[in-house]
Amino acid sequence: METTPETRARMSRQRSRNTEIEMALRRALHAAGLRYRVHRKPLKGVRREADVLFGPAKVAVFVDGCFWHGCPEHATWPRNNAEFWRAKIEGNRRRDHDTDERLASAGWLAVRVWEHEDPIEAAGRVRALVLARRAPQARSRQLP
Repeated sequence: METTPETRARMSRQRSRNTEIEMALRRALHAAGLRYRVHRKPLKGVRREADVLFGPAKVAVFVDGCFWHGCPEHATWPRNNAEFWRAKIEGNRRRDHDTDERLASAGWLAVRVWEHEDPIEAAGRVRALVLARRAPQARSRQLP
């Protein structure tokens, strides 16, 4: 079964940037005193863009939608065109895993935030990771 024009139109209107949860997370991170870049590629030559990027700490944050990334809690599998959607979502999961591995091999930490997560709690988790990764850098810059 092929995707209907109505479904195609509805799906094309889904935002991939500056979603409600992404904006709420960014506001919470900013309120926590963190400064960051948005929608940047952590690695040259890799066509993957982080939603929030902490360059010096090498932390890349990705805000994943429950449908598009196959959330273990909230994923739904459409009945119409099921084979297409299963392949699409599984492909997204494989790409996410590949991205995380590429970043880790380059010294980066990939952090995944699900759209259903509380943005304040997610920001707290991200903040702790960023500060922990900054601490060794700050210590190495101090004079003896």
